[in-house]
Amino acid sequence: MCERKNKRYRIVVKVGTSTLTNENGKSDLRSFDKIAYALSDISNRGYDVILVTSGAIAVGKNKITIENPTAMASKQAAAAVGQCSIMYLYDKFFSDYDKTIAQILLNAEDIQQEEKKENLMNTFNALLETGVIPVVNENDSVSYTEIESHERLFGDNDMLSAVVAVLCKADKLIIFSDIDGFYDKDPRLYADAKRIEKVDKIDDRIYSLAGGAGSRRGTGGMRTKIQAASLAAAQGIDTIITNGKRITELYEIVGGKNIGTVFTG
Repeated sequence: MCERKNKRYRIVVKVGTSTLTNENGKSDLRSFDKIAYALSDISNRGYDVILVTSGAIAVGKNKITIENPTAMASKQAAAAVGQCSIMYLYDKFFSDYDKTIAQILLNAEDIQQEEKKENLMNTFNALLETGVIPVVNENDSVSYTEIESHERLFGDNDMLSAVVAVLCKADKLIIFSDIDGFYDKDPRLYADAKRIEKVDKIDDRIYSLAGGAGSRRGTGGMRTKIQAASLAAAQGIDTIITNGKRITELYEIVGGKNIGTVFTG
């Protein structure tokens, strides 16, 4: 297995559909710009940065006319179109900050087969050593299991981000969501909900607090984020869940400040 050649601090940042789109389901250009600005600047400060992104299906559905939007083929077509759109936007905005990005599309078998996994690690390391920011997404246009199957491995890319963090031996995983962190009850339903600043052990009680689905534009809820944090924590990687509309908090996170909810590795 390929080992890291550098000792730079390495972070994996995951952004979801709710961060990349507005209430009308269209691309949120300000969010793309803020993501590119913050990640480029942090990379220039000497950090290894990997971006895991969702949003391809949601963006694609707004660019093509789909007769049956719930059909598998329609979702895969939307993913194919949407992936082009979000990569175009990432490339445009990252280029504004003089930063080169690379696209990596993954299927479950890329992680499960040892030879493919090693080749993937080599690719990540080669890109990061040259200052390139890999932009990772699930290859929804060809992989039906990640869209609506019970065989889902990644789950709206929350688990994908944790898998990438483990694969690349990251120091920290940051998951941007549509909520400020992990709460003792759903803050969208209860005004007295309190944010939990730190979780040292992910057990049945934590899962029971996680609830169900996420935003109406994304498929991943808090439970998939807890599963991702659990996977990362098992490998000693701290996971932070915080609000994707405040991307610039990345500076405070990499500086060691407690933002959102920290699940300790």
